[in-house]
Amino acid sequence: MSETVLEAHAITRDYHVSGGFIRAAKVVHAVKGVSFKVEKAKTLAIVGESGCGKSTLARIITLIDPATSGELMMNGREVDILHNNRVTPALRRTVQIVFQNPYGSLNPRQKIGDALTEPLLLNTDKSAAERRDLAMEMLAKVGMLPEHYHRYPHMFSGGQRQRVAIARSLMLRPSLLVLDEPVSALDLSVQAQVLNLLADLQDELGLTYVFISHDLSVVRYIADDVMVMYFGEVVEYGPRERVFADPRHDYTKKLFAATPKTDVEHIRARLVERQKWRDSRAKR
Repeated sequence: MSETVLEAHAITRDYHVSGGFIRAAKVVHAVKGVSFKVEKAKTLAIVGESGCGKSTLARIITLIDPATSGELMMNGREVDILHNNRVTPALRRTVQIVFQNPYGSLNPRQKIGDALTEPLLLNTDKSAAERRDLAMEMLAKVGMLPEHYHRYPHMFSGGQRQRVAIARSLMLRPSLLVLDEPVSALDLSVQAQVLNLLADLQDELGLTYVFISHDLSVVRYIADDVMVMYFGEVVEYGPRERVFADPRHDYTKKLFAATPKTDVEHIRARLVERQKWRDSRAKR
């Protein structure tokens, strides 16, 4: 029987917006009764347009923000950051996050080696030599070289910086990784490299992923299950094959229809249509 790493039941998140002289105070319902579960070494992709609540949900999963209501379970234990006795330092170490912009998430004045060893310095009693050895080992796992240890973030490409960000997130050996648009800022060829790296790391380390994205081609490649959000609600949830082959909610169908096809035939067809449009403009 598969082990469930993360489970949520009816999670909500409300934000109270203060009013002004002519505007009344209001409550924004960012997440509305969301339920899901993720099994060990599997990937749940959360899909939706900007403002649908997927990043808010990511902050709840990574224990940055509390849920307004509902139940969040990690490795069979209830998590509630409003009650500190339910969230231990060890539990916090089991979940880490990788952000969209790797340059923004890395300190530009901190060498890569220091960025990798810092989580170990703050959370373990390992010696400086042990921390350095573990950092060098993790650099190798993400495809970086030993000499990169002493360099600064600005000396790397976007793809390399994202590899460093992934390495840093894994230094405490978490069981759950939340990936918030981790490849959307990268070129297509670099996206493929980073996605392949994530797949390899998942196989090697038995990692569980919550992968947040608006890019359905990326989701189709990496996800085991797909959850589609719309204005804070889950409108579609199921195995990747079923969701892509037979979307049932109107919003999911529109989302898929609005996604450009990336196979050669569709690209050629778009080029032909574009040339026709240019020809018609030239004749005017």
